[in-house]
This record gives sequence, C-alpha cells and structure tokens, in this order.
Amino acid sequence: MRAQPATPGLGTSSSAAQAPTATFSAPSGAAQGAPAPAPPPAGIEPPMTPQGSVGAPGAASEVTAFDIEVHAPDEVRGLLEKHLELQRYRAVTDLDDAELARLVVLAERDVRNLVGTLGYFSPRIEIRRESPAGARPTVVVSVEPGTPTQVGDVSLGFEGDIDTSPDPAARRQRENIQHLWQLPPGRRFTQDDWDSAKTQAVRRLTERRYPAGRIASSRADIDAATNSARLGLQLDSGPLFRLGPMQVTGVQRYDPQIVPRLARLTPGAVYDQAKLVEAQQRLASSGYFDSAYIFVDPDSDPQAAPVQVQVRETPLKKLILGLGLSTDSGARASIEHTHHRVPGLDWRVTNKLQLDRKSPYAQSDWLAPPNADGWRWGVLARAERLDDGELLTYGQRLRLGQSKNADRIDRNVYLQYDRANVTQSPSATAAAVTTADTGDGSALSATYVWTGRYFDSVPFPSRGNGLGVELGAGVTLSGERKPFTRVVVRWLGVRPLSAGRGRLALRAEGGAVVADASARIPSTQLFRTGGDSTVRGYGYRSIGVALPGGVVGPGRYMATGSLEWQRPILRNGLPSEWESTLFIDAGAVADQPRALRASVGVGTGVRWRSPIGPLQADLAYGIDDRRFRLHLSVGFIF
Repeated sequence: MRAQPATPGLGTSSSAAQAPTATFSAPSGAAQGAPAPAPPPAGIEPPMTPQGSVGAPGAASEVTAFDIEVHAPDEVRGLLEKHLELQRYRAVTDLDDAELARLVVLAERDVRNLVGTLGYFSPRIEIRRESPAGARPTVVVSVEPGTPTQVGDVSLGFEGDIDTSPDPAARRQRENIQHLWQLPPGRRFTQDDWDSAKTQAVRRLTERRYPAGRIASSRADIDAATNSARLGLQLDSGPLFRLGPMQVTGVQRYDPQIVPRLARLTPGAVYDQAKLVEAQQRLASSGYFDSAYIFVDPDSDPQAAPVQVQVRETPLKKLILGLGLSTDSGARASIEHTHHRVPGLDWRVTNKLQLDRKSPYAQSDWLAPPNADGWRWGVLARAERLDDGELLTYGQRLRLGQSKNADRIDRNVYLQYDRANVTQSPSATAAAVTTADTGDGSALSATYVWTGRYFDSVPFPSRGNGLGVELGAGVTLSGERKPFTRVVVRWLGVRPLSAGRGRLALRAEGGAVVADASARIPSTQLFRTGGDSTVRGYGYRSIGVALPGGVVGPGRYMATGSLEWQRPILRNGLPSEWESTLFIDAGAVADQPRALRASVGVGTGVRWRSPIGPLQADLAYGIDDRRFRLHLSVGFIF
C-alpha cells in the first residue's frame, strides 16, 4: 500500500490491518529547504473534543451520547484519548444504534492509524459497545500495541552542488549530515522522530553554503511482519550561495556606514548562517541597536545574494541598573549610563559605577565609531579598589589607544598610565612589608595586544585554538625611574575525542615583567591568580608571592595551566544542552622564575549551553588550601 501525504516533503504513518508492509513516500518541493509541520494521521482533524469528553481535563460536565473507555499503556492511551475520532461524536445526543454501530466499526482503522504514529504497526485492537440497562452506552477501546517498530536500513542521498562539488567543504558537510542523523539503525521508529530527523537534516544542509536546500524525496517503508522500517531521504542542496551587497533598513540616528563596519560580512564570502548570527550579535551588542535581523533570500541570485539587514536603533541615552552575584566577589550592584552620540564628537561614552565587597570601581569609557578599515579610537579612565583580605589596593588607570576587531583577530594598541596605592587590609594581621613588595607605585607604558581565535564556533567550540599575546614596555614614575618590559602569552586548545566521548580543553598562560629589582612597578602591571576563571579551588587572587606575616603580594612572573574533560550528557542517546566536566588546574606566581611553585586544584562541574554562553558550576578542591570551593561562571572566556 502506498499513501501519499498531504504535505510535500513529509511522510505519514497510516496502515491497514491486512497489509504486512506499508510504504510511505513523499514528493519533492519542500519550500526553502524547510519541511512543513507533519500532518495529523489520516482521518484525524484538529481536536474538537466537546466538554465532558475524556482527555479534556477541567472541562465542565455536559450531556453526551455515549462514554469512552480506553484500555492501553499510558503512551497509547494518552494519544487515543486526545485524538480518537469518536470523541467528536459524543456531543451528538440523537445518535441512533445503527449510527453508533457504524462509528464503532470505523474506529478500528482510526485507532490503527493513531497507534502507527507511535511506531506500533501490528497492534491487537478490540472495540466493543457495552449498553447496561438504563445507562448510557460505553465504547470500550482495548489496545495491545505489540512490538514497536525499529529502524532497519537507512539511505541518505544527496543531489545538487553538495553532491557534485569537488570542494572538500561540501564533502565534510555531507559527512556531518550523515554522522548526525537522528534515526540510525536499531532506533525505535515513530512519526515524530521521523519528522524531527528530517527537519534536523535539512537544518544542517541549509545552515552553510546552501540556504535553498530542500527535501527532494522521503520514504519510510514499514514491514509490520518484522516490525522494521526502511528509511530513505534524498536532499537537494541547490546551488552554492555567496553573499552580495548589503541592504540596510532602520538606520536614522547614526551613520549608515556603521552597520557594514560592525557586521563585517564580506561580499563574495560563502553563505554561512553562523556568520550571519555572529554579525547579528555584533550589531545587537554594539550598543547602537536594540535588535538586528540579517536575512539572505534563498530565491535570490546565488552568485551574489543580497544581504538584507533590518535594525532598530537604541535610544541616544540609556541607564542600566544591575544586581549580580559571583563566588569571587559576592553580591554586587551597578549603575551604568550610556550616551551613544556625544554632540560634536559622535563618540559613545559609557560611565559605570559598580559596588561589591572586593573590587568596586568607577569607570568612564569613550569609544569612537569604526572607520573604513575597522579601527576605532578609545579613551578609558578607571578608579578601583581591590581588597583580597590582606592587601588593599587603590588603583587608577588612564588609557588612550586604538582597537580593531575582525572575524578571528583582535588588535589593540594603547598608551596607559597606572597608579597603585597599596596598604594592608584592616582585617589582615600587621606585617612588615615594603611598598615594592606590595606593588605600590606608578608607571607609563605602551602596549600592543594581539588575540586570534581559531575555533569552529564561538561561544561553544568543539575544536580549535586561541592565542593571545601582549607586549608592553614602560617606565616607572614612583621613586627612581626604571624601565620595564611586560609580556603575557595565553593559549587555549580544544581537542575532540572519538566516539562521542566529548573533548579536552587545554589552557595555558604565562607572564613576565622584566625590570630592575628596585623598580616600583604598580600592582596593576604585576600578577596574581586564583579564582573562577584561573585556578579553581582557590580564592580570588589568592595565589601570589608570600610576604612576611602571611601576606600574599603580586609577583613579576606567573604561570597557569588547566586540563578539562568536557563530556556531553546524553538524552535518548543524543547530546543534550548539558555537559559534565572533570578538570585539574594549576598556577604559580613568583618574583623569580625558579621560585615558581604550582598550587593545584581538582574538581568536577556541569555546564549548560545557555543563550548567553556557557553557564558553568564547578566544585573544586584546592590541594594547598585543603578545602572545597564552589565556582560559578558565565560565558566563553578567551
């Protein structure tokens, strides 16, 4: 038997009792590569269950022509009580015996079709009418679903550019669709899972290179005798798409050129949905726009598809009040005011005041719009207080420079003035420490920062590398003036493991300040470590140089490293939005390289792929401190 579905591109799940084999096929024609919602099984219309019917909880009681009882496993009973065709006729109170008998006969086919959507194609069905004297008739539906159907053979085929292109990227995309197919042999077959598997396959086809991809045909051959399903899916990628000119709407208050400069979508680049999403996020997070929507019409010219950008501008002024909590600093409150176009300058200025227990600060950040090359000027002034329980640091910073953010590489060049006034915290035990030991001093420096991110995706990378280099040189201004140089190198590597065992994340960071021993380098240019994003198992900035009286001060050399095993938590055999982690962190700070001694933390945690980035909760044990600490962090940090 061959059943043609009403919706192009999708199969249905209906069968007849006499047919040991049922074939469900679908013609081509799914619009824009996205399959339409699955139609209800044959004979089922949108639910019109009258009040008082089974499956309508909370409804008021009313007169009905007959009652319905369903005897079946919970999964089957819930479906039948909600969608059984008989439900529609309970409110027809003038049914005669002949009409009711006819409905009972038709109900068996209806039940068989419904149960088939759950993958049961050889059920035992008994429908009988009971008419106790003086009572309403009752239709009793008894179902033994039998053995669920399992997927046997699966055939995934391709046509279009993805099949004929010699580009290795097309081959990798084919292999990715095949590898992530959601209904492999041995999996139980249901109509919902079949529809979902096709939807996910089309989504992976259209997310890169082929926005006009679609289902060419789909087929599910059901053998009720062997309780097996033979699946076939043919995907048509259509042509390869490249980006064309950008068409921007919604810009009134700001310079229209700011949109392409922030979006950074190069004409001629291969269509990539992830790149469009990243461009949307850059626009929405730039501060100039409340929202952004980027769209490429799959019916446009594939050689130069126009990129349509719709934005909604943010108000010129914005005030934000915030509350937060972190395991490093405790509760915090903040107030932030932004003016997006300072009159006469067209720069954006953001003034922020944040109050918390350990690191309150006040900051004013001035930023120019990007020029045609992507560079933008910036000025920052910041005053902060850092209290680590032993040292109390009052720091001031003034910075002037330029920055450029590209798809993979960020660059910053700036001049900076630092001043730090360091005293012992009132809660600390008094100890004889010198100002040079604590980082009390001031300096003027020039710094170049280069950051490259070569991950397959951000903020949820599954493979790739990140590298950051910071090179600086300056002169101290407190006491005798002494030159110094400062170098920091950071690296993050993500390595996938085989057979769905997750991935390894390896992190390393090293820093050095080279100067005369008597140079009074401010603590803002020196190093301390420990906390949520560095060495878990230790308090915020608690790893440093041991000074008299148990005081921990900043050091001139720093080294940290981490090894983390990130494993997906499976649901129905497939990766979910949750992951578990096992990790070991280590870090050391000293005034001489040979004095570096690692403090080690080990632990485990869970991570959720939230809309704003990875949300991670870790329980770590600091081997030196001999205590457990809970660490919470949000976002991908590199």
